[in-house]
Amino acid sequence: MNPRNLLIADFTYHLPLERIAKYPLSERDNSKLLVYKNGKIKQSVYKNIDEFLPEDTLLVFNNTRVVEARLIFKKETGAMIEVFCLEPHEQYADITSAMLQKGKVWWKCLIGGASKWKPGMKLQKEVEANGQKIIVAATITDRRSDCFVVELTWQPEEISFAEMLHVAGFIPLPPYLHRAVEEADKNRYQTIYAKNDGSVAAPTAGLHFTNAVFEKLSAKNIHKEFVTLHVGAGTFRPVKAETIDEHEMHSEFIDVSEDAIGHLMDYLEKTYCGECTWALY
Repeated sequence: MNPRNLLIADFTYHLPLERIAKYPLSERDNSKLLVYKNGKIKQSVYKNIDEFLPEDTLLVFNNTRVVEARLIFKKETGAMIEVFCLEPHEQYADITSAMLQKGKVWWKCLIGGASKWKPGMKLQKEVEANGQKIIVAATITDRRSDCFVVELTWQPEEISFAEMLHVAGFIPLPPYLHRAVEEADKNRYQTIYAKNDGSVAAPTAGLHFTNAVFEKLSAKNIHKEFVTLHVGAGTFRPVKAETIDEHEMHSEFIDVSEDAIGHLMDYLEKTYCGECTWALY
């Protein structure tokens, strides 16, 4: 069968709520690790991942950082409206430049409670951080088939969009967790090597790595390389098509340095000779 004709329904399965861990383990590297080798499956934990990787392996890590992309506004009536900042407006060259905008930005958003947000209405919220008052305002400028374009402004204007979100926004936890965001999530829902702001969801496979694991990998001559892939809106949008071919894939921003490409090419050449393996986290 042509992969394009695969039915989405064939990938549907039942996942009981009681099988979903709403909170992570206190020790990241105690998370379960499924190992498949030579036709057999066994279970271990991430702190032992070095035991299953050959020497001279290259691991590629995604150093994107999850931004506090959820902004909650309260109307005078008491109604709550959530603005979920998915990705920058197309006028910006990339996510990095959009995150560095000061005072004003246009962003593509999902809106919870959109029916309560009348045309022309400006929402506003005020927060305080480190003794500084920050005022954020939002106005819908365009309604599209799959999102809203929202103009966001804030005072003081000298802080960047990323800095404003860090103070006024909330981490967008996966909806299947069915729980409210907690202060601890700001750190726990980031990889320990998170660096570049831009994702609306964490690269979850990397959440289980710790400095102790990295030390064990280094001791086995297992190498690390970093790229930046900002996880975008597609991770939250439901698949409504019947087949894979009919589903519209969402694009995401990726940044790979020349040095990283050079390292990858070196290791790929070794791989074809059977001397090296590499994996992406």
